Amino acid sequence: MSTTLLFAILLVIAAVAYVLGRMRAGTLSQGRSSALHSRPNYYGAFVALVAFLPPLILVAIWLAVSPFVINSAVSDTFPEEVKGQSQAQQSLAFGMVKTIARGLPLLSEEEVRAVKQDPSSLQSVFAGKGFAVAAEAQSYMLDSAATLNAKSQTSRTVLAALALALSAAGAFFALRVVTPRFRARNQVERVMLWALLLASSIAILTTVGIVASMLTEALRFFSAVPAYEFFFGTVWDPRFAGAGASSSGQFGLIPLLAGTLYIGFVAMLVAVPVGLFAAIYMAEYASPRMRSLAKPLLEVLAGIPTIVYGFFALVTVGPFLRDLSAQMSGLLTGNYASFIQAQSVITAGIVMGIMLIPYVSSLSDDIITAVPRALRDGSLGLGATRSETIKRVILPAALPGIVGALLMTASRAIGETMIVVLAAGVAARMQINPFEPMTTVTVKIVNQLTGDLEFTSPQTLVAFALGITLFCITLALNIYALYIVRKYREQYE
Repeated sequence: MSTTLLFAILLVIAAVAYVLGRMRAGTLSQGRSSALHSRPNYYGAFVALVAFLPPLILVAIWLAVSPFVINSAVSDTFPEEVKGQSQAQQSLAFGMVKTIARGLPLLSEEEVRAVKQDPSSLQSVFAGKGFAVAAEAQSYMLDSAATLNAKSQTSRTVLAALALALSAAGAFFALRVVTPRFRARNQVERVMLWALLLASSIAILTTVGIVASMLTEALRFFSAVPAYEFFFGTVWDPRFAGAGASSSGQFGLIPLLAGTLYIGFVAMLVAVPVGLFAAIYMAEYASPRMRSLAKPLLEVLAGIPTIVYGFFALVTVGPFLRDLSAQMSGLLTGNYASFIQAQSVITAGIVMGIMLIPYVSSLSDDIITAVPRALRDGSLGLGATRSETIKRVILPAALPGIVGALLMTASRAIGETMIVVLAAGVAARMQINPFEPMTTVTVKIVNQLTGDLEFTSPQTLVAFALGITLFCITLALNIYALYIVRKYREQYE
C-alpha cells in the first residue's frame, strides 16, 4: 500500500470517528447540550484526533527509520570485493541498485531470467520499456535490487497494518472515554496548543540545524587550513597545488568578501534612491487610485526569479554598457576600445539594484505611512509646505525604520548568487575598478559544491566555512536592523 493511499484511509477513519464521537456525545446526553461539558464538535474532534495522530506519528517515524534499515540490509548482500571499495564507490553501486529496483517491476519473469543470465543486456531491455539505466549492471545488482523491492514491499505492508490497527484502536478507545462530563474541549485545545508550539519551533529548529551542519563541516575545514589564513588571506586559489607546494591550495576570504561588499554597495546605490523616492511619492503625493496601481506594478519586480535578472544582465545590460563605453571612448580618444566589460561589478550592481527596488520601496512606504498623522497636520498647520514637511518632519521621524529596512535589503543583496554569476563573473580578485569583473562568497560556494564531490578535502569543505561566514554577516545585519526597527516602534506607536 502506498503512503498516499494509507494517508487517505487514515483521513477517512478520522472523519468517521468524528461523526461517531458527535453521535455518542448526543446519545449519552439524550440530545440535551446543557448536559455536556463541551460542545458536540469537540467530542467528535477528540475522537478524530486520537484516531489520526498516533498512526500519523507512527508513519512519520517509520518512514524516517525504515530506509536506513532496508539500505543496510541490502548493502549486506553486496559481494565482499564491493564492500571493500571506498564509500563513494559503494554509494554509486547502491544508486545503481536503486535504479534497477525501480525498473524491475516493468520486466516479465522471462525477461528477468534472461537479464540474470546476461547482465550486460539490462540496458537494452530497460530501454525497450522506456526506462533508462546509466551504467552497465552486474549480476549481484539484480539480486540486491530484488531484495530491496521485497523488503520495501514488506515494510509498506507492515506499516499499513500497524497504522490501520492503531487508528482503529485509537478510535475505539476514544469512544469509550467519551462521557457527558468528559472535558473534550480541554483535550482538543491542548493538542492544538502543542501543534502551534511545534509550528512556531520549526523556524528555530531549522536555523539551529543549518548552523550546526555548517559549523561541523567548517570545523573540519579549519582543522586542515588555519583560520587566520582563511580570514586574512588575500589569494583565492582552491585548486590542488603542484609538487613541492602546499597540497591544499590557498583559501583567502578577503577577495571574495571584497567582491561581495563592493557589488552590494553598488546595488544599494541604485536601489536606495529610486526605492526611497518611489516610497515618498506613493505615500505622500500619489492619489489613492495611482497608489493602488503603481505599488503592485512596482512589487512585481520582487516576484521575478533572479535567474531572469541574470539573463537580463548578461544579454542586455552588460553588452549595452560595453558598447556605450566603446562609443564614449571613440568620441573622446578616437579609439573605440571598451573600458567597461560586459561582466563587471557595475553590471551586476545595476541589475541587482533594480531587483532590490521593490524591497526598499515597499518597506519604506509602510514605515512612512506609519508616521502619525498629527505630525503632518502640525507641520502643515504651522505654514510648512508639503515638501518641507516631508524633509523636516516625516523623514526624520521615519529614519530609524528606513535605516532598518535598508539594512535588511543589504542582507538580501549580500546573499544574491545568480545575478553575480552571470553579470560579474567568477574571477576572485581584489580591485577597485567597478568596470572589471569580481565575484562573491555565494558564487564560490556554488563553484566548490558543483559536480560529484566527496566532503573530505579542503576544496569542498571550504564551502561550509564560506557559508558560516556569510551567515554571520547577514545575521549581524538582520539583528541590527531589528534593533533599530524595534526602537522606532517603541518611540512612535
